[in-house]
Amino acid sequence: MNGFLNILKPPGMTSHDVVNHIRKKAAVKTGHTGTLDPAAAGVLVLALGKATKLAAYVAGEKKEYRVELKLGTATDTFDATGIVTATKTVPPLNKMLLSRVLESFRGPQKQIPPMYSALHYKGKRLYQLAREGKEVARPPRDINIYSLDCVQIKTGAVIFDVSCSAGTYIRTLCVDIAAKLGTVGHMSFLVRKKVGCFAIDQASILEGFQEAGKEALERALYPLEYPFKERPFLELEDAQAVRFKNGGRVEIKGPLIDSGIVRVFSQGIFIALGKTESSLEKTWLSPLVVLG
Repeated sequence: MNGFLNILKPPGMTSHDVVNHIRKKAAVKTGHTGTLDPAAAGVLVLALGKATKLAAYVAGEKKEYRVELKLGTATDTFDATGIVTATKTVPPLNKMLLSRVLESFRGPQKQIPPMYSALHYKGKRLYQLAREGKEVARPPRDINIYSLDCVQIKTGAVIFDVSCSAGTYIRTLCVDIAAKLGTVGHMSFLVRKKVGCFAIDQASILEGFQEAGKEALERALYPLEYPFKERPFLELEDAQAVRFKNGGRVEIKGPLIDSGIVRVFSQGIFIALGKTESSLEKTWLSPLVVLG
C-alpha cells in the first residue's frame, strides 16, 4: 500500500494520534507531511509505504489556513490552550485599518518561532523548555506570506485567510498582527484548508476508516506522483533508468530544461523525483528520491 492520504483532522487529536490510527489499519510504514496542533483542524496529509520517502517534499509545499485571532488577551502558548499572560484594550477596528495592517505582513520576511514549538534546542524540544519556565533565543527563519485577507471582523476578534510558505507559525503571525493593531492577542482557532494540491473539500473523515477494511484506505489513496503533478516530467530510456536508479546522473537529450525538481518515469511508471541542472547546451538529471 503506497500513496498519500488526505485526512480531515478533527480538533482534539494530535497528528501522531491520526498517524497511529491509520498505521494500525494499513499495516505499513506511515508518517505525516507536517503536523497540525492538537486544537487545530483541517488537512493532514499522510504518507503510506513508499510515499514516506517523498513526505519531506510535500511538507515543503505552500499551506493555506483560515484563522481566528482573538484580540485583547495574550497567552504563553500564543493560542487558546495557554495561560493568560496579559490583557489590553482593543482599539476600534474597521476594514480599512485591518487591510492596511494585513498588507504590511505580505511577502518574504523573517519570523521568530514561538517557545511552544517542536523545534529542537540543544537536544530538547522548545516546548519542553517552555514548560520548565525557560526561554531561549531563537534564530529568525525565512518565511513568505503569499496572501492575507480579512474574512470577518467580530467583536474582539478577526477571522482571516492566509496562504504561506512551509515553516510559518500562524500563532506568531496572530501575535504580531495584534501588536500592529495596538493591542495583544492569540490564535483562538485554526483550520488548515490546503497543503500543496491537497484541499479540505477532498479530505477523508477519519471516522470513516474505523470500521472499514484496508480496501477503503486503498480507494482513498492518492498515487505517489499526485503531489507533484504540476511539475515537469521526464521519461528515461531503460539504460538511463538503470544508471539513474543507482545514483548516477544522466544527460537529457533535447531542448534545455529549466533547473528544478521533476517527476521521473521509466516505461510509464513513476520511479523518482529528480533535479535538473542546465549548463551550456546540456541538461543533466540527478536523483533526489528513488522509489525503487
